[in-house]
Amino acid sequence: MRPRRGNAIAAQRPVRERVSLRNGNGFFSGPEPRLFAHRGASARAPENSLEAFRLAREQGASYLELDVHLTADSELAVIHDSSVSRTTGRRGRVENMSFAEIRKLDAGFKFTMDHGRTFPYRGKGLRVPALGEVLDTFPEMWITVEIKQTRAGIADALAQVLRSHRAEDRVIVASSEHELLSAFRAVCPSVATSFSKDEVREFLLRLRGGSMGGYRPPGVAFQVPEYKGLRRVVSKSVIEAIHGFGVEIHVWTVNEPVHIARLLSWGVDGIMTDDPARAIANVAVLRGLRNGPGGNHG
Repeated sequence: MRPRRGNAIAAQRPVRERVSLRNGNGFFSGPEPRLFAHRGASARAPENSLEAFRLAREQGASYLELDVHLTADSELAVIHDSSVSRTTGRRGRVENMSFAEIRKLDAGFKFTMDHGRTFPYRGKGLRVPALGEVLDTFPEMWITVEIKQTRAGIADALAQVLRSHRAEDRVIVASSEHELLSAFRAVCPSVATSFSKDEVREFLLRLRGGSMGGYRPPGVAFQVPEYKGLRRVVSKSVIEAIHGFGVEIHVWTVNEPVHIARLLSWGVDGIMTDDPARAIANVAVLRGLRNGPGGNHG
């Protein structure tokens, strides 16, 4: 099944020419602006669980963001941390556990929306999913897969899963680690990637130094936070510059409507948010204002 071509957040946006870097990539055929459910609808359901991904889909999201680690028996588990403790309440490092051992844990054990007074998903049967399971359960959705581990073999394992589940054309692979992302590009050149931490730094330094001559972007999406510590990463000039290379910019993690509205008005292409329902409602309001009386209908 091909990903759907529209949803509740699709908005009319100016069409820009894109360089060949993105031509023919199915990921970019989806609705804009791209609102990614960060670890699923993680503000309202346990992060990186099938329930969080289902809730995001029900809320109208077309894009997911998730994280993967390689288990001791070389299965790609969808989990953010190197340890299982923060989400399951048990101890153990993912790389030292078999996937069967991880599947026995309660992925909803620690989730709370009221600072620990209640745990609505505890004991409800939520399990840490495998990446292949997510790809098969949500074939209509576009996904950013972030590699959170530097273990040898994870790039090959990810390439194999994406190919076996025929998901190369609806996934962007991300990693902060330059060597790891380079290794993935080498074994799976058909799959789009974002920028590593070093590649983001190089772009920003070249931009600030006015030395963009001969620059060739290594990825198709500049996925970054608005700030790194006290230093601003995303600005109107950065957005304009990255768009000049035919590259999209997706900003994480943004939950407040005022910040989503500001970033979209600056021209960012995507927002990663823990609360897609809230973000979708915000975009709908912005679209209504633009197309309402006195608004821009062009």
